[in-house]
Amino acid sequence: MPRVIHPVPDRDDAFFWEAVRAGRLVARECSACGRIAHPPAPMCAACGGGEWVERELSGRGTVHSWIVSRHPSQPDDAPRIVVLVDLAEGVRLVSNLREIDPADVRNGMAVTVFFDEVDGCWLPQFRPQRAAAGQAGGA
Repeated sequence: MPRVIHPVPDRDDAFFWEAVRAGRLVARECSACGRIAHPPAPMCAACGGGEWVERELSGRGTVHSWIVSRHPSQPDDAPRIVVLVDLAEGVRLVSNLREIDPADVRNGMAVTVFFDEVDGCWLPQFRPQRAAAGQAGGA
């Protein structure tokens, strides 16, 4: 059986994993210039500032790019769709896209975050964004 590797939070990203466990998607915003940074870093790449505030993210975005990933040593496992999501707030996040057939994935498709426990670790995952009830194409 393969060993499950869990993220080990450090002082720069512990806030992110704590929020994920609570069902929230957050990032850091530079106190000096307002730039949102993800992945977390000790200093702002735009202005060099080192003071941050936590910012709640909407969890909505679009697929920038994606691949179908198959585990090399467990070829019978279901393939995963790994996505690079352009979040509405202007940062990108790598995650999995679920609840969709790989043949239906398209760059630019709207997605929304949800949180799921995977092998004992809470992770942000994405699913296709459903149209609101009453709108054309609603699910």
